[in-house]
Amino acid sequence: MNVAPELRSTIKGRVLVPGDEGFEQATRPWNVSVAQPVDAVVDAADADDVAALVRHARLNGRTVLTQPSGHGATGDVEGTILLRTGHLDEFDVRPSERTARVGAGVKWGRVMEAASPHGLTGLAGSSPVVSVTGYTVGGGLSWFSRRHGFAADAVRAFDIVDAGGDRARVTADSDPDLFWALRGGSGDFAIVTAIEFDLFPAPRLYGGRLTWPGEKAPEVLAAFREVTAAAPDELAVWFDLLQFPGAPPLAGVDFTFLGDAADAAGLLGPFDKIGGLLSDGRRVLPVAELGSITAEPTDPSPGSSRAELLTELTDDVAATLLEEPIDPLLSVQLRHLGGALARPHENAGASGRITEPYLLYMLGIAATPERGAAARGRQAEIATALTAATSGRKPYTFLTAGEKAASAFSPAALSRLREIKRDRDPLGVFRSNFPVNG
Repeated sequence: MNVAPELRSTIKGRVLVPGDEGFEQATRPWNVSVAQPVDAVVDAADADDVAALVRHARLNGRTVLTQPSGHGATGDVEGTILLRTGHLDEFDVRPSERTARVGAGVKWGRVMEAASPHGLTGLAGSSPVVSVTGYTVGGGLSWFSRRHGFAADAVRAFDIVDAGGDRARVTADSDPDLFWALRGGSGDFAIVTAIEFDLFPAPRLYGGRLTWPGEKAPEVLAAFREVTAAAPDELAVWFDLLQFPGAPPLAGVDFTFLGDAADAAGLLGPFDKIGGLLSDGRRVLPVAELGSITAEPTDPSPGSSRAELLTELTDDVAATLLEEPIDPLLSVQLRHLGGALARPHENAGASGRITEPYLLYMLGIAATPERGAAARGRQAEIATALTAATSGRKPYTFLTAGEKAASAFSPAALSRLREIKRDRDPLGVFRSNFPVNG
């Protein structure tokens, strides 16, 4: 069925179908090694276009998959209509209220640039090019989540298009079930066209990356364990094993501290006892430069990732991580969690809380199918070796192809999400990257 004529008659934005110039490019997600065999791509001009698309899908038995920036794609999208929301660029940062309102096309870098001069921050992750809405409806694990929780917990309101094609504003008071589901439960329940959320004080931020030769990894990991065992919520530290192409192995740490450099120095002291430091990027920095710490690519690229939540970081776990080179992976990373993420709180959305103290994140380059397979194989080897120390749960935004949404939620939360899905979208108009019924 050619959907183009009807969609083009009702939608102001661009509509592309197979055979159109630019169609293949428009289907590509952030991870360009993933193919997306969709039936059409709609580049909505505004929220009215989104509503028109949803009405079309409902009347014609179609399914809409929304990808604001293309992150999290799995390739399991055959027969869907892919919605892009880049033109929904409403933007309003309100420093006096410590809030922001942004459209579904806005990325975190823009928010941080606007909030930074006012000594404020949003709960952004490591990349400035991730969309605020996609990241947040999946929970949003931030540099500052140890202090403030998930990004989803900071949401005040969503502007949405529901499965009937109607626009609405959703808050905790107006629709508590849908509000709860959208705060970390994925985009399976409505299309978010704008979002309002809290900003948090960040008058002082100290952070950066330190690196050592790979042979120093045991000392760096030991120091990481010591530092994270007593870290205040304002300090977030990540341990890295790095293998850049054509370069020798490296060990490193990335960190942020919501406070003064002098206070951070005392907390990070164990790292200063390690000799052979190759680079020291520690500095006072504005939150607008948060993405410079890990310097992740800002253009789409081919990759293969896998995450696990660790229930402990014992000597045996440390030895397993260090006993073999990580090649052909680019990085193996441990992120310290805990703090506000682990504490019960009344305003939690579907993401709930994470009681596991560490996140293991493994990344490989998938420039060819063979390299992608090799990366996945090495990730599986590491994950299998650590089975006894992993919980089986994973944050929603860290799920990858072949995994299920059930891994991201407690049984009670998953049951509630599925009930809300049946109630709000019984015809299956919406499909997230990882459907709650998948």
